[in-house]
Amino acid sequence: MRGTSSRSKQRRRALRILFEMDINNSSLEEVLEGKRQVGEDEPGEFTIDLVQGVHANLAEIDRVLSKYSEGWQLERMPGVDRNVLRMSLYEIFFMDDIPPGATIDEAVELAKDFSKEDSGKFINGLLGQVNRDRELGKLSLPTG
Repeated sequence: MRGTSSRSKQRRRALRILFEMDINNSSLEEVLEGKRQVGEDEPGEFTIDLVQGVHANLAEIDRVLSKYSEGWQLERMPGVDRNVLRMSLYEIFFMDDIPPGATIDEAVELAKDFSKEDSGKFINGLLGQVNRDRELGKLSLPTG
């Protein structure tokens, strides 16, 4: 994790915020205010960029997730997995400075740390297929 430990920590933080927003149907502002009230530090810029980016592009991201998560309805997918995938798809499609392979590796690690035993394999397979189709020009998201 040389050079990525800061981003890895910020991804973990972004995942917790996205999960809380998703489960409680809260806004970013509400989640951050709750964290301030319990004395948590403000999240870093990368964390906020991820959370805001996922939120701003949620409909398109969820459309891709629904298409590629064969047999899984989004609302029935474990919340951690759903939000790891959302965050990763945002990185793959909108953050050109991060290699997709690094994003996928980080997503698998997050799933292993925070979700079910088989979640890492599911996330790796889904993101790998999305990224292959993206690289082949079969899949794109509006980026502007």
